[in-house]
Amino acid sequence: ELPQIEVGRQMVRSRAAFPFEFVITVGDNLYTGGEPADFDKGFAVPYKALLDAGVLFYATLGNHDKTNERFYKPFNMNGANYYTFKKGNVRFFALDSNYLDQRQTAWLETQLRNASPGDWKIVFLHHPLYSSGRYHGPATDLRRVLEPLFVTYGVRVVFAGHEHVYERLHPQRGITY
Repeated sequence: ELPQIEVGRQMVRSRAAFPFEFVITVGDNLYTGGEPADFDKGFAVPYKALLDAGVLFYATLGNHDKTNERFYKPFNMNGANYYTFKKGNVRFFALDSNYLDQRQTAWLETQLRNASPGDWKIVFLHHPLYSSGRYHGPATDLRRVLEPLFVTYGVRVVFAGHEHVYERLHPQRGITY
C-alpha cells in the first residue's frame, strides 16, 4: 500500500476537526511514475475523499517531481512552474526552486509589489532557505536571491520541503520559515 494512502486517511481525520478547504504542497508530490495514469494512482486515489469533498490542492514541484506534473489538473498549477493565488486576504506565491532564474525572480518581485497592501503574503517552494536538516540543509544560494525580496515586500511565512521533516524556526528577519 502506498504511504500516501495513510497520509490521505490522516488528512481526512484532521479535516473532521479542522475543516480546511485547500492544501498547499511543497514538492516531491509523486513517486509513482511520469505518466498521467501514474499521477492518478499516486494522488487521485489516496486523496479521493478530500478531492470528492471539494478540497483544492495547490502544488509546487520538488526535485523528485516530473516537470509535466504542472499540467496535472488536480495540482491547480495550470501548466505554470510558478504562480500566485488568493484566499481571503492571503496571497500565496508558489515558486519553482528547482529552476529559479531571473525571469521568475522578476515575476515574483512584480507580484509581491502589486499585492494588495492588507494581504498576508505566504510563499511556498521546495528548497528551504533555512534548515537544520541533516541531508540537504539550507539553500543559501536561493536565500541570497529570495530573502531580500521577502523582507522588502513583507512576506510573513515561507513553507518549504526537501528534507521530508517538519521544522519550524525562530523567525528570521521577521519571517517565519
